[in-house]
Amino acid sequence: MSNFPSLEAIHQTAERIEPHIIKTPTLPCYGPELLEMLSTTEVFLKLELLQRAGSFKMRGALNVIMNLSDSEKNSGVVAFSAGNHAIATAYAAKLLGVSAKVAMPDTANPYRVERCRALGAEVVFAQNMAELFEIGDRLQKEEGRALVHPFEGPRTFEGTATIGVEICKAIPQLDAVIVPIGGGGLISGISAAVKQLNPDCNVYGVEPEGAQGMSKSLENDEPVSIVDLSSIADSLSAPLHLPLSFSIIREMVDQVVTVEDRQMTDAMKLMFSDLKLAVEPACASSVAALLGPLKKQLDGKRVALVLCGTNIDVATHTKLINQPND
Repeated sequence: MSNFPSLEAIHQTAERIEPHIIKTPTLPCYGPELLEMLSTTEVFLKLELLQRAGSFKMRGALNVIMNLSDSEKNSGVVAFSAGNHAIATAYAAKLLGVSAKVAMPDTANPYRVERCRALGAEVVFAQNMAELFEIGDRLQKEEGRALVHPFEGPRTFEGTATIGVEICKAIPQLDAVIVPIGGGGLISGISAAVKQLNPDCNVYGVEPEGAQGMSKSLENDEPVSIVDLSSIADSLSAPLHLPLSFSIIREMVDQVVTVEDRQMTDAMKLMFSDLKLAVEPACASSVAALLGPLKKQLDGKRVALVLCGTNIDVATHTKLINQPND
């Protein structure tokens, strides 16, 4: 049995973080083109891209920091991330009056780097993933900073599970939820909540074709330590997978599918024109999954799509949606 969060723990977390987060809306799909394409499927959109700091990551980061002791808070926190988690940690730390340092790859999008700095975090750059981990370890040892992990840990799962509770409250008798997978922290929490509140609801994960770490982990029946990464969805490009999130996903998630980069950029384009949402590839992956590998099997069902967040600048968004079709 995996160590998934109990409903009691999830509800306590929801109360704890409520003053600092937005209970993002869950709306029936309102895009006329999507409604026509999915005419027999009832689709709902969990708009977590409207969350503070621009993504779901805010919930887990807040819960981790709020559970620290006073002495740990006084020593500050450290996080490593290419973007969304770094921004969320910086935002949560600022709200709670805690010092934050974030380690980011030197290839990180300048827009995301500047968002971290604007929120008061000190940014430290690394040349590769191994160096990111090393910086995180060093800052924990030398400065006594607490690690806010990007996807692994009970406090993170409790935070993301609050999204699952909100979805189930908003949509009775839901048949399926589609959740993007990076490291697995989002789907671990959502699946734990959904399966306890609505056991008949299927939970589907979606990964980029160029970052199939969880798919490989499930095939191998153990979390993989190295993932080959070649996707535009950097927010879903986790370099490895870890035991706690893997164990919950193996137990709670019904299926994991993959989508190509082209399917995500097509979904980004559609979401901009049809839903009036400018999103990053990770956020578009759930729409891409429903229009692609899951379309037939979810035909006629009540389906919630988790729109996980978006921290993307105008230039990058324009470049991606204007890429010519192959």
